Amino acid sequence: MSEPRLTIGLAGNPNCGKTTLFNALTGSHQHVGNWPGVTVEKKMGHARHGELELDVVDLPGTYSLTAYSEEEKAARRFLIEDRPAAVVDVLTADALERNLYLAVQIMELGVPVVLALNMMDEVRKRGKDIDTGLLTRLTGCPAVETVARQGKGRREILEAAVNLASERAGAWIPLRISYGPDLDPVLDEMEAIVEANGIMAGKVPPRWVGLKYLEGDPGIMRRGREASDQAGEKLEKLTAKVAAHLKKTLGTTPDAIIADYRYGYIAGIARQVVRYPAVDQERLRLSDHMDRVLTHQLAGPLVMALVIYLLYILTFAVGKVPMEAVQAAFAWLGKTLEAAMPEGQLRSLLVSGVIAGVGGVLGFVPLIMIMFFLLSALEDTGYVARMAYMLDRVFRIFGLHGTSVLPFIVSGGIAGGCAVPGVMATRALRSPKEKLATLLTAPFMTCGAKVPVFLMLAAAFFPGKEAAVMSAVTLAAWVAALCVAKLLRSTVVKGESTPFVMELPPYRMPTLRGLCIHTWERSWEYMRKAGTIILAISVLIWAAMTFPQLPQERAAAFDQRAEAAQAQVEEAKAQGLESAALEDAVKAAEAAKSEEALRNSFAGRAGVALEGLTAPAGFNWRVNIALLGGFAAKEVIVSTLGTAYSLGEVDTKDAAPLSEMLARDESFPRAAGIALIAFVILYAPCSVTIVAMAKEAGWRWALFSMGFNTALAYVAAVVIFQAARLLA
Repeated sequence: MSEPRLTIGLAGNPNCGKTTLFNALTGSHQHVGNWPGVTVEKKMGHARHGELELDVVDLPGTYSLTAYSEEEKAARRFLIEDRPAAVVDVLTADALERNLYLAVQIMELGVPVVLALNMMDEVRKRGKDIDTGLLTRLTGCPAVETVARQGKGRREILEAAVNLASERAGAWIPLRISYGPDLDPVLDEMEAIVEANGIMAGKVPPRWVGLKYLEGDPGIMRRGREASDQAGEKLEKLTAKVAAHLKKTLGTTPDAIIADYRYGYIAGIARQVVRYPAVDQERLRLSDHMDRVLTHQLAGPLVMALVIYLLYILTFAVGKVPMEAVQAAFAWLGKTLEAAMPEGQLRSLLVSGVIAGVGGVLGFVPLIMIMFFLLSALEDTGYVARMAYMLDRVFRIFGLHGTSVLPFIVSGGIAGGCAVPGVMATRALRSPKEKLATLLTAPFMTCGAKVPVFLMLAAAFFPGKEAAVMSAVTLAAWVAALCVAKLLRSTVVKGESTPFVMELPPYRMPTLRGLCIHTWERSWEYMRKAGTIILAISVLIWAAMTFPQLPQERAAAFDQRAEAAQAQVEEAKAQGLESAALEDAVKAAEAAKSEEALRNSFAGRAGVALEGLTAPAGFNWRVNIALLGGFAAKEVIVSTLGTAYSLGEVDTKDAAPLSEMLARDESFPRAAGIALIAFVILYAPCSVTIVAMAKEAGWRWALFSMGFNTALAYVAAVVIFQAARLLA
């Protein structure tokens, strides 16, 4: 009976001491040949660990797995086709960041990796040290100190490789690194195409294939075409599209972005595991000097709070005039159309359904555009990643992983994101429990859909203090998400925390053209949603607020009241008397009819029926209707309130912006406005986010989010309203 054997690969950069270690491991038990089809020398040796025979393959020295050179082709072919039980990556320990680049690529492939930190004697001579235990925890790869020329670490290397091979039992677990907002969505799309078409199925992870397309790897592109011409063409078009986008916005290429983020990932590891002597601290690069302040334990959070506050100050200072102009334009359009068209359902649909509904959302476009511009500037400089790095210390307290910060930020941690890509970004978390806790709480963030709601309420109840209110809302969303995460991690999603590694991309100077393109893309997506989804929902809600109409006898009673008041106005004018108060009575009668008609509609009946439940939170029936619409999309809250107040006027003045209508509605005081802010932060994610959550974690957790979040929002709103009313 033959003895069990394992194949172990030995990888590394040229001149890293790999061959010396190979000789130390295998002694004289070696033979040399050529790799099949490649004129590159192939070394294979044999070693023994206990009762186990090991075949050790010395791979050609290479810096990358993107197969351009013959050495790279041979190394990659061995990893993919021969599937070794483990790979020992030999690193020059004194140049850890540069040498880890190859290790990260092997880890992304999913191969079990042992990190051999060679020449550790030279590291210590320079007065430095490397925390191998922490390096192991951060990378998930056993790290072993070696001095190959002295044979030190030989036994430990073999033991680590055998143990890792035994643990993995042939399973490949690929490392997933975030490559930023430009590449991550493309990689997700590519991954789905690769998986659906079985490109290199069973050999490499689908995401890895996408990375190779973005890096311009001709061998992988050829394999894609061979598997499916149509799929290969789709992948190449996606690559070309994102390449053109990056060239326009950042003046760079996909492979450069990938390299930057890989080195950022490595830098995040190195800064934690490498201990430098005091003299080396004086040689820090400019970015390191900046990071000493921007990621400082005390100064960093203060700077971050100031940055977010200034973002809102600039947004409102610059955006107030254009916002008021756009809102005035929609008000003028509504009045003009109302005067030009005969009274009837079509006029009501266009004025109260389309213009009041969609206009209520589009009125905030100037503020949204400015906010997106400033947020793009923070992202392009690399500061958003530093925010994530800083917040890791806080997140650990609440049972989350440092990588959870990125889904939070993408979801709207700085107002303007979207929960759908935020939910998808949780894929980067290794721990299923941390992923689930992050996925369930990321929708609490101030996404772009919620921003118009908060802007409307801030303008209605805190005029002149909008920036402070938006900053407070952003902070409240973070606090709520962390507290709920702690609750979940202590109850339904218990589990151990995993170590944190943060990708720190280099600081960049954003280009004006890039910022404008990013701003337009996000703003256009917002406006397109308002012109399609929000328009459709607004029309449906208008119909629900219009039908069934008042019974004829009830409508006639209101008409008689209005006609009587109008007759008094005409009589007063004929006698030369003051008629303003009587004219107000006419308008009041008409408004009473509109409000009664709205109450009688399907939506009105639902809103009124819910008042018994929502009254403790201060919500009236109009707000109830809007919140029901918000289950579909949060922007609908604004459009629905616009339609509700347009169809059922509550005061006798001329048409005004929605925020002013809210402020004048005596049935909806400021305390209720504050409670509504809390409710919108917390309650069920929009329908699209629910679907995304179901794809990532299953429908059970998506439906749990709907029910749990809404119940939590209701309790919070009731407590806040009652407390605010008592304090007032």
